Amino acid sequence: MKSRLSLLLSILLGFILASSAGADWDAAGKSWWAHVQYLADDKLEGRGTGTEGFNLAAKYVENQFKQAGLQPAGTENFFQSVSFDSLQLDEAASDWKLERNGTETEIELGTDAILSAHIEAGDPVNAEAVFVGYGFAVPERGFNEFEDLDLRGKIAVAIGGQPVAVPGPIATYYQSSSERWKALQKAGAIGFVNIANPKLSLPWERMTASRPRNTLVLADPELNELRGLKFAATINPAHADKFLEGSGHNIDELLALANAGKPLPKFPLAGTNHARIVIKKLPQVTSPNIIGVLPGGDPRLKREYVVLSAHLDHLGVGRPVNGDDIYNGAMDNASGIASLIEIAKQLSASAEKPRRSILFAAWTGEESGMLGSQYFVAHPTVKLNSIVAAINMDMFLPLFPLHYLEVQGLGESSLGNDIRAVAQLNDIEVQFDKQPPENRFIRSDQASFVRRGIPGLAFKFGWLPGSAEEKTFNEWIHTRYHSPSDDLAQPVDIVAAAQFSHIIAQLALRVANAGARPAWYAESFYAHLAKSTSDPIPATR
Repeated sequence: MKSRLSLLLSILLGFILASSAGADWDAAGKSWWAHVQYLADDKLEGRGTGTEGFNLAAKYVENQFKQAGLQPAGTENFFQSVSFDSLQLDEAASDWKLERNGTETEIELGTDAILSAHIEAGDPVNAEAVFVGYGFAVPERGFNEFEDLDLRGKIAVAIGGQPVAVPGPIATYYQSSSERWKALQKAGAIGFVNIANPKLSLPWERMTASRPRNTLVLADPELNELRGLKFAATINPAHADKFLEGSGHNIDELLALANAGKPLPKFPLAGTNHARIVIKKLPQVTSPNIIGVLPGGDPRLKREYVVLSAHLDHLGVGRPVNGDDIYNGAMDNASGIASLIEIAKQLSASAEKPRRSILFAAWTGEESGMLGSQYFVAHPTVKLNSIVAAINMDMFLPLFPLHYLEVQGLGESSLGNDIRAVAQLNDIEVQFDKQPPENRFIRSDQASFVRRGIPGLAFKFGWLPGSAEEKTFNEWIHTRYHSPSDDLAQPVDIVAAAQFSHIIAQLALRVANAGARPAWYAESFYAHLAKSTSDPIPATR
């Protein structure tokens, strides 16, 4: 009887939250926008991890969590401190040359290629290079681009894209830097170089605009997933033939194959790479994850958690673009944090609490490789196997009215049914990821949980092909993403943002109130991660 009563109350609460007929969306949108205005103001200088601007933003989020009535979740004053080593490439002291037949060709850094500081710098690199196609191995499909290649002591060079033979979710996972390096290291490689694919990458000028930026890595060496990497770089596709000279292949040929998803040739690159990479180790940086919890009301389920999250950091101050050097990160991701705060207030204001607890997390270090959430799953403030779902809001882009909601991870777990049900209540049509080569499902903080076998979702405002909304979306990606123009002056639909927050609140509540945990679909590639994780998630009885 008690269980039935609890279920009825949960259904009633869900109905109340779902009812939007009398909602004042304009007021809700203004409340959401006020958070964005504070977090993306120039005075916070782009909220770079470990900066005073980020610390101001973290304090703001902490205060908002307190006002919402959240409680610390295994942390002191809502902060989980994360330590980072800070590295900076000394580009002026570094150099890269290609030697062919006794003749050396200088690689112009910033123009021909970009060197990465996320390596184990030491002795100069003197190594041959091999083009390895798309550059990944997929054991589940018997697909291994390295198995017949001699990569011992060499640098692997790949091009962006994925073969038709490997389904999107699997290719997405194995193109992550950690999985790719794991396979390359096993094959004996010492480095990895990516030829940027213009179809999948930002314009080169945008990629180089904020360099040189400090590279942050988790101070705990056990959490460095790129250990052993001696050389890493990205090649400008417009200058790629400089590297392909003498191989019998050219960039136009390789791009045509890659963009069609066809098999790529593998071949040695002519000559030897000579590189001297100088990395400055700067003072260590500490920066917090901000974590609060809305305790659940069901004695049996309150020790289980739905994680609702967004990342707080952005790129800080970088190279000026049109005279502006502050990378404000209004949509990326003050928008997600604003929704996180508004949802916390909305759910906390109800007299009836969700059955499971809802853990609200504002992550640090996402722009450096999802480091804050990676640290959390390694050092969780609640038991990792008590977390049932990870719902993440990163740059959802409320640039136009909300009629369609694109969901990364939609077809992978039962969470897909949950978001479909909630969207239907709000007359919103749910869409699958329309740009899978962008790898968005593993490019933000939900991926840290997914890799530990925990079901997750992420979102973008959706659109129809050929529509004005598609044009707006793609223009934003190509002009404002990781640019100073992602600021408070851009056009934003604050009503649509408020409606999005309302939908995600309903989703979190639905998952928190369900009798069973979310589960991966048996046919999902990610289901095997739940079976192989060292901290398995038990089924709910």
